[in-house]
Amino acid sequence: MNTESIYDYLERIANLIRTDVRKTGVAKGLQPVQLEALHYLSRCNRYSNTPVAVADYLGLTKGTVSQTLGVLESSGFIEKQADLNDRRVVHLNLTVDGARVVSDAIPPNILKSAVDGLSETSRNEITATLNQVLRELQTANKLKTFGSCKTCRYHLTQEDGRRRCGLTMEWLTEADAEKICREHQPTAESV
Repeated sequence: MNTESIYDYLERIANLIRTDVRKTGVAKGLQPVQLEALHYLSRCNRYSNTPVAVADYLGLTKGTVSQTLGVLESSGFIEKQADLNDRRVVHLNLTVDGARVVSDAIPPNILKSAVDGLSETSRNEITATLNQVLRELQTANKLKTFGSCKTCRYHLTQEDGRRRCGLTMEWLTEADAEKICREHQPTAESV
């Protein structure tokens, strides 16, 4: 299979997913970019739930993200919270309604039904291959990886099992380790 065929498949899959997400968003009064921002905020850690991180992750301008976040806040899907150490930094947290929208919309029904029909082996192979393609694209374009904390070179596990971020030196919970981070640096094993 050549690069053009891979592009065609990925582009078509992405369009079908976007169409399904758009339908769900319209039913809730949201645009796709607003759902994407909510989805990101549902997955990111406490270091990455800022407007700048949302812009980086979605590849959008600060102005577009600011408008998007304004709509989400006025709709009651997110709440803003000032950082305890730096009042210039604003953290974005999903409300209960915001979390419900994400769980209803992501992953889209069209993808769920397609993937549910595959064997576990096929799902694992597809996941590994897509991860590799994503990492190659990020590396080639010098983009942040936004990987899960537990796959980061800064993620440290102490002898007693407690987790710590080697960049911030803050303690991490098990849930923190699963979240994605703007500061993620892949280890050799996670690439």
